[in-house]
Amino acid sequence: MIISFKNKLNELPWGYFSISILLLLIGMVTLFSISYQQEPGMSNTFYKQGLFIIPALLLFFIVINTPRTIIHKYAYGAYLIGIIAVLLPYALPIRAGTHRWISFGFPFAIQPSEFVKIITIIAVARFLSDQSNKSMKYFASLIIPFLIVLIPTAIVLKQPDLGTAVVMITPIFPILYWSGARLYHLFLLIAPLLSVLTGFNSFSFTVWGISLGIILYMSKPKMIIGIVLYFSNIFLGLLSPIFWNLLNPYQQKRVLTLFEPNKDPYGAAYQIIQSITAIGSGGFLGKGWRAGTQTHLKFLPVQESDFILSVIGEELGFIVIAIILSLFGILIIKTIKFSAFSNDRFSGLVLIGIATILLSHVFVNTAMTVGLIPVKGLPLPFISAGGSFLLSSFLMIGLVMNLSKNHST
Repeated sequence: MIISFKNKLNELPWGYFSISILLLLIGMVTLFSISYQQEPGMSNTFYKQGLFIIPALLLFFIVINTPRTIIHKYAYGAYLIGIIAVLLPYALPIRAGTHRWISFGFPFAIQPSEFVKIITIIAVARFLSDQSNKSMKYFASLIIPFLIVLIPTAIVLKQPDLGTAVVMITPIFPILYWSGARLYHLFLLIAPLLSVLTGFNSFSFTVWGISLGIILYMSKPKMIIGIVLYFSNIFLGLLSPIFWNLLNPYQQKRVLTLFEPNKDPYGAAYQIIQSITAIGSGGFLGKGWRAGTQTHLKFLPVQESDFILSVIGEELGFIVIAIILSLFGILIIKTIKFSAFSNDRFSGLVLIGIATILLSHVFVNTAMTVGLIPVKGLPLPFISAGGSFLLSSFLMIGLVMNLSKNHST
């Protein structure tokens, strides 16, 4: 039995795990720099993050030793529990102005959406893996998996947590494509969003309208269906002002100041301006560990979480940022590779979903810190502070290693 257990461990891609540990170490070194002037204790970001490392690793080892048949069997049950978990904060006192947390008393609280985004992927993978390849050629086969993702996404969006909601819904498109769905059908799913986004600008909306017409014409649907699809999307685009008014005022300001930072330099644009200043002042090699002025004079907000990459850029320089992005690139590429060579459909779909989550977090967080997209509360895996996020990050690593046991590269 002991020999069998050792052989099982030897099958795991430990090189993949070592990348996550290296990223964690970089994060802890950065958090120590941020909080070294703070008093030791639970108010200290470094100490607080350190308390979650052992539970995160314990969760990782539990996951890698859980048979994939068990993961598949209880996917729907876990999904239902997850829906209850993201609804539960609405029945609890508001924390940090949102309904995101289940509090266990200061300083511990769990953000269930961090786990539900993974559970949702598993539930979608379970449904799609139980379908035949032929059924995926029909648009109707996409409705149920899309609804599985849309339900928790809508709940999280209402909390409000736009960043996590975006990450939660993004994997559905590569998962559906990986499962054999037609590109045309995926286009029909994403077209309403594109209609709304382009509707804010008359030129982009005109270009989109022409492009939509060409695509529908080349796809040759039935005439009545093509007409309905075209004009329903155009109608959605005309409703863009209504969707804009549904955004919270602070979200509107973040979008507006993305294009004109000087419009509100001490308000909505403050975070972006300070982040760009911090990264730019670090140069190629940085100012030195614990020597960042933007960081330690507290000009840079949310530096331990959303803008931790800005701290790294200021203190350790562009070279370390490049190393971090390279490590994430290797991690994501390996996950996609594991998915491509997976032995079963269920595992492959879960893996491509996890790869998409990792990519979404890295892209959004990096683009946000340099002002390419509006500010969203989205941390960097393994590096940013956050107990729930650290637990969910190692949960993903454990799932990847579990569902790719036959691969050693």
